[in-house]
Amino acid sequence: MSGKDQSVISKEALMGTKPGKQIIKQALFKSKGYKLFNKYKDETENQFPNFAERFAQGLSNEIKSDTDPNATQQAFGNEVGSTEIILNASEIEPIKSKLESPDVMQDRVNRILNSNFVKMTFPVFNGLFDAAAEFSGRDDPQLKQDVVEGHILAIDLSEPMDRIVDKDEDLEFLDDYKLMNPYILKLARDKISKGGEHVLKEFEAGFEDARIGQYLDEKLKSKPTEITEEEMTLSYKKYRAVMGTAGRNMALAENPLGEIFYLGMARAAEGVGCGNEIEDSIKSGFVKIPSWPLYYSLLANDVKKGFEVTLEKSNLYLHDARLALDLLPDNFSHKEFLEFLFLTVEHYNQYWHNKLEKASRWSEYQSKLPK
Repeated sequence: MSGKDQSVISKEALMGTKPGKQIIKQALFKSKGYKLFNKYKDETENQFPNFAERFAQGLSNEIKSDTDPNATQQAFGNEVGSTEIILNASEIEPIKSKLESPDVMQDRVNRILNSNFVKMTFPVFNGLFDAAAEFSGRDDPQLKQDVVEGHILAIDLSEPMDRIVDKDEDLEFLDDYKLMNPYILKLARDKISKGGEHVLKEFEAGFEDARIGQYLDEKLKSKPTEITEEEMTLSYKKYRAVMGTAGRNMALAENPLGEIFYLGMARAAEGVGCGNEIEDSIKSGFVKIPSWPLYYSLLANDVKKGFEVTLEKSNLYLHDARLALDLLPDNFSHKEFLEFLFLTVEHYNQYWHNKLEKASRWSEYQSKLPK
């Protein structure tokens, strides 16, 4: 496991959960799943600086070669359905001039790459692509780099967009991010298209689904006490569409592996979404809006019960993710890798729920529930 918050994977944290203890046991006995997971973690850490450098250079080239950046901004705003995340025509030139400095561009790229989502999924995609390539007898390192990095860039696009909307981080760089966003998406599409027309088509469908989920997520903020189960499930497209589609495309959208990877990654991502909502609630001091903890807390009129049921919900998502393991071909080379991955997700969710239990701020959270 890798990410910004290393406390989640400290020995003390791992000893505090049942799946964490299983992770320690696998590490001690160097299980196949642990060794594969570690291999891809190390591989990603080694390739990351080079990837970040190529990302910054590619962005610089796209921005410099664009003869009508205002049209690019407008088209991006129309595609994602928001004018909040683009620059006005008069704002473009000074930002563009600033980003012409290679050091400035590299700094902005490094900032948005410093993301748990990016750092935790990069090794997963490398592993999935290798697994599918081995299964199909494919050996194309350049294709692997393009398809994996294309989906990492698409995921990374959510970082600057979230920071612009939430205005809770990097406030002095938000206008820089607004200029960069359309070109990040273009770089992602260019790389993903190397996998073929079908792979690009799957990405576009997943990207649209993720936007639907994100749009509903924003809409539900205005009616927190009226959220339905169906709306919560639909809003979770923001998780399952992104990771499920990426999983499918690591198999170049070829079945059966493409659909099996979709099932595993989509459900695991929804499981992580529950953990994210618990973590965010701890850090903000109130139950996140919208979220499963909020939905269940309001139904039970009991915040503690709401978070307990959310942990169970995350386990249901993980149960579905593990069903994918039973569908893999016999003697599949990376089955243990996926088993270990799902174990880390289970630990992550349990870790944050344990922290919440330990803090015991139930009355405070109850008092801040929307009325």
